[in-house]
Amino acid sequence: MPDESQLPQSPRCVFVYGTLRQGCSNDITRLQPAARFVGLAQVAGILYHLGPYPGITLGGDQWVQGEVYAIDPALEAVLDGIEDLGKNPTDEYSKREVMVDVQGHATPCLVYEINPRYVVSAERIAHGDWVKAG
Repeated sequence: MPDESQLPQSPRCVFVYGTLRQGCSNDITRLQPAARFVGLAQVAGILYHLGPYPGITLGGDQWVQGEVYAIDPALEAVLDGIEDLGKNPTDEYSKREVMVDVQGHATPCLVYEINPRYVVSAERIAHGDWVKAG
């Protein structure tokens, strides 16, 4: 029987909606190891303006626009560091796996969700698109 810990893991997908989007300050396409673009996407949630970056709370009847990328565990660790979930994690973001609409296909994706206490007085981005808000 093969040792499952030694089997290659299939890439996970991540939904990026803010500074990790292509062309933004933390552009995921400039990070290593390289991510693979899967498609444009949207997820149910509310997008908030937090100055130099946004935050999302998941759920509801509004949509947040973004991009989905296939990533490997090493890149996931890099993303965790960017979102302060690395060695000394903060409580600003948590990582969740939710279904995301990727060009009409429901796809399980990681999403970095803001802790609701950080957006109590934050401005909502009504159209749900960080790139258009910047």
